Formats: sequence, structure tokens, C-alpha cells
Amino acid sequence: MLTPSLLVFGQLMLATVLGMLIGTERVAAGKRAGTRTFALVAMGACLFVITGKEVSDAYLGILNFDPMRIAAAVVQGVGFLGAGLIFVRDNTLNGLTTAAGLWVAAGVGIAAGFGLYAIACFATFLTLFVFTVVWRVEDFLKHFFDSHEVATHGPHSHHRDQGIE
Repeated sequence: MLTPSLLVFGQLMLATVLGMLIGTERVAAGKRAGTRTFALVAMGACLFVITGKEVSDAYLGILNFDPMRIAAAVVQGVGFLGAGLIFVRDNTLNGLTTAAGLWVAAGVGIAAGFGLYAIACFATFLTLFVFTVVWRVEDFLKHFFDSHEVATHGPHSHHRDQGIE
């Protein structure tokens, strides 16, 4: 029988908290997929990896089992969830950044599940950096180029793709 350890509970908690941090930024940005969604994805990914590792250790030598197959399945499953977040309205693509963040949250959960805590924390930091700092830089550049485009080409000139979130 498999007995969970405090380490396993800690891994699940870390993945959940890191997912919550990422999701909280999405809430602050006014997105629908937020704290709970990201927390559940990160924790679920961690849970699948831990389960795979525990089963693999328990049945070592009895079954040919590879925990990385579970991680790969998590990536595919989250891709399916992310695809449901992406939609086009009025020629504007919405949800792409949130879907990418959800995919990263699964990666954070996978890292925590494999015991790669520093990597999970650093990936969360980088994700929050992209969601906040890079977003501000991108927003500034969009406004700069939009005002420059209007000044040089007129208000109806569209030389680049617009509307991707």
C-alpha cells in the first residue's frame, strides 16, 4: 500500500500556491480564468506526476512504467483546456496569453511533482514577470507604434497584426 508522506503533501501545496500566484495576476488583469483555475491546473499536474512516481516506485521491476508519460499526457490535456480559452471576437484574438499561462502552470505543477522546487518557483517568478513587466513594455510599444503609425501612414493603415492578447 502506498502511504503519502509530508513531502508529497508539501509538493501539492507548493504547486497549488504557485498556481494561485499566477492565477491571481490573471484576475488582476481582468481575465476570467483566474486563481482557482490556475491553482487546480498546477496542483492537478503535480498530482499526476506524484501518482506516476509513487506507482512506479511501488511496482519497480514488476511493470514497465515511465512517469514522464504522465507528464506528457498532462501537457496534452492542458493544451486541450487552453484551446477552450482562446476565441476570436470582432477580429480580435482573446485568451491566448491566459491559455499560455495555464500551460505554464501545468509545467510548474509537473516540476513540483518531480521535486524540482527551485525550478517551479523560478518559473512562477518568470511567468509573473512576463504577465506584469513584459505586459507593460508591450503595452507601451503598442501605443508607441500605433501613434507612430497614425502619424506616418494615417489612421486606417494596418501594416501589422493587431488584437492578439
